[in-house]
This record gives sequence, structure tokens and C-alpha cells, in this order.
Amino acid sequence: MLNRTSVTEFLLLPVTDIQVLQPVLFVLFLAIYIVNVAGNGAILMVVTSDPRLHSPMYFFLGNLACIDICFSTVSLPKMLENFLSTHKAISFLGCISQLHFFHFMGSTEAMLLAVMGFDRFVAICKPLHYTLIMNHQVCIQMAVTVWIIGFFHALLHSVMTSRLNFCGSNQINHFFCDIKPLLKLACGNTELNWWLVNNVTGTIATGACFLTFLSYFYIIIYLFFKTHSCSMLRKALSTCASHFVVVVLFHVPGVFVYIHPASSSSMDQDQISALMFNGVTPVLNPLI
Repeated sequence: MLNRTSVTEFLLLPVTDIQVLQPVLFVLFLAIYIVNVAGNGAILMVVTSDPRLHSPMYFFLGNLACIDICFSTVSLPKMLENFLSTHKAISFLGCISQLHFFHFMGSTEAMLLAVMGFDRFVAICKPLHYTLIMNHQVCIQMAVTVWIIGFFHALLHSVMTSRLNFCGSNQINHFFCDIKPLLKLACGNTELNWWLVNNVTGTIATGACFLTFLSYFYIIIYLFFKTHSCSMLRKALSTCASHFVVVVLFHVPGVFVYIHPASSSSMDQDQISALMFNGVTPVLNPLI
């Protein structure tokens, strides 16, 4: 079936309609983006260059830093451009590409956080078997697997969305191209697309979130019932605390956006949540 769309570009919604705030927000989000790239870039450089950090935990941390840089780069540069532009447009191909890479990075990070939670579980609960279970080959296989699943998950959405017919308004009720706002503009039957969002994306989001919190549940149970040393308990908890904070900051707004039903009243809340895990969370990760 050929794509019958008559729309060649989409108009993006500004973050705010108050003109006097546009320069202020431009400076704010430019600073956020620079700190994000510099902070995560520094982590990536240190992890790859220092042989002492070639361990599973820092290997996955390097992957997380790379994802966070790409994640913000998908939408923040375009948002910064729109702060200074009166014509806030994005081409049809650019919109589909933005949608693809946003969900590619988002789903990959969700699954990577679950893998990092499992790594902490093995390190704390099975320390004698840690080097055997989390050897170099296994770590690479885990990382490659989550990147591949994330890519094909995003490819599924981008292909299915690009085949829709957009024959009416081209005003996207969002500051970047995401699935829900685009589906609301599509003409014709979008039931399959909504099914993919609710079931495929929902399963990846909730599944990764569940597995991550399950790892920390077992860690907490293990520490409180099998660890008799206060110093060991404190050391283990401090090791996991930063990762747990990153998990909460990422999953809470992400699950809120893609699990609850779409409605016109929820779009503003979706934009706030998207700003959190798309702009704020990646810049907080290196600081945490």
C-alpha cells in the first residue's frame, strides 16, 4: 500500500506562547543541552580511556551516557531552533526520523536500565559468581541486544506512522514529533497504530520498569536479611542509590506518557513529562 499523505511538513507547537519567555527558555535549554553533552561526553571518554573502569558497571554506564547524548540531540536542537524562528516547521521525513530516533533511544535506555539493575543484583547478591555471570562477552551481548530491540521497536513505529494518510491539519500538538500527537492528525483507520503504542511500547516500558524494580527489590531483601555488617550495607546501598534515582527519573514520566490513555486534556501533561525524560533527566544523570 503506497503512502497517500498530502502533507509535506508539520508545524510544531512552541513550548510556550509567551513571547517574552522565548529567549529565556532558549538560554535555559541551550545550557541544559551543553551540560548534557559535556557531562555525558566526559563520562564516555573517561570510561573508554581508563583501563581501571573496564568493568561491567562502567561499560553499561558508558552506554547510558551515549544514549543520553543522542536522546537529547533528537529533539532539543530543533526545539532551540524553534525558539528563534517564527515558522516552526519540520519536514515530513524529518518528523518521521525524529520519531524513530526518539523511540530508538527511549526504548533502548529503558531496557539498558533493566540490564544495569540486573548487574547490580548479581554484584551484590552473588558476588562470588559475578565475574563468571557478567563476563565481557555476556555484557557485550546484553548491550547489543537492547540496542537491536530498541532499533526495531522504533522502526516498527516509524514505518507504520509513515504509511498513514495525513490529509487535514499539519499542526502537531507537541514540541517534537511523537506518535500520539501524529496519530491524532492522521486520516483513516489508526487502530493498529494505537494497538502498537499501547501493547508493544507499553510492554517494553512496563516490562523494563518491572524488571528494574524487581532487581532492586531482591537487593534490598538480600541486604537487610543477609548482611550483618553496617558498613557493607551502607556501601551497597550507596552504590545502588544513584542508579535507582536515575531509574525513577526516567521511568515515572515515561510510563505516564505512554501508558495512560490519550486525551486532549492530557497533552499538556505529556509535554511536561516529555521535557523531563527528554531534556532534564539526561543532564541529571552525569551529576547523579
